[in-house]
Amino acid sequence: MHGLYPFQENQESRLINLPHPVAVHNYKIIVQFDGTEYCGWQTQSPQYRTVQSEIARVLKIIAKKRIIVTASSRTDSGVHAIGQTANFHLPITIEPDSLQRALNSLLPDDIRIAACALVNKSFNARFHATRKTYVYRLFSGQVQSPFASRYAAHIPYPLDRRAMRRSLRHFVGTKDFTSFTSGDPEKNKVRTIESLTMRVHREEITFTVTGQSFLRYMVRNIVGTIIDIGRGKIKPAEIPDIIAARDRRRAGQTAPARGLTLMDVSYRE
Repeated sequence: MHGLYPFQENQESRLINLPHPVAVHNYKIIVQFDGTEYCGWQTQSPQYRTVQSEIARVLKIIAKKRIIVTASSRTDSGVHAIGQTANFHLPITIEPDSLQRALNSLLPDDIRIAACALVNKSFNARFHATRKTYVYRLFSGQVQSPFASRYAAHIPYPLDRRAMRRSLRHFVGTKDFTSFTSGDPEKNKVRTIESLTMRVHREEITFTVTGQSFLRYMVRNIVGTIIDIGRGKIKPAEIPDIIAARDRRRAGQTAPARGLTLMDVSYRE
């Protein structure tokens, strides 16, 4: 027994000298940004300015260490957001309101934290999202206001709006959207679009699409195809065959990024 005492004493000494565990808090934020000057959401090489890298830069100032920021959607270059959701874990205690003010005071003017809250440590903005809503705006008049040009694509051509409306129903439902995306050929391309609507106000056309998740360029490729329908290049009745072909070359153009805005991300209670 005597030979065990030194071991136990040393073990206790080491435990006593260990630093206390740091409490880690999980924060959920709602991010609004004008994506015009950014190469999308996701951090890339240092020479590319992204929304994620800007938020991470500011969090490093606040927390004195590198913080990983996880978002619900990896928006493309030039795409905007009103309801982007993200989360991150901080090893410091700070009230959400104070953190929100600190972030906004250090972020550039075209990125704002609209809301900040403490959430369960297991919450993940990407994997726990259940529904996303995007809005795509296009202006079909001849002269577009410079105050709208950053947020709406300019399509100065006559458009058959009735044909465009007739095509919408073909995109709704659970389908293989290979013809409307690009990227990893091995990735599962089956997605569910819950609703797709089109609203016309004078010369502005707004599409609102809601789904469980979306593939890269999927919304912009769908809208671009609808624009081609409006220009008479594709007929509404062709959409089922284009979807069945699972061939990107069969669908229409990719609509410009500036018309797309991530509006809202939903989560289970």
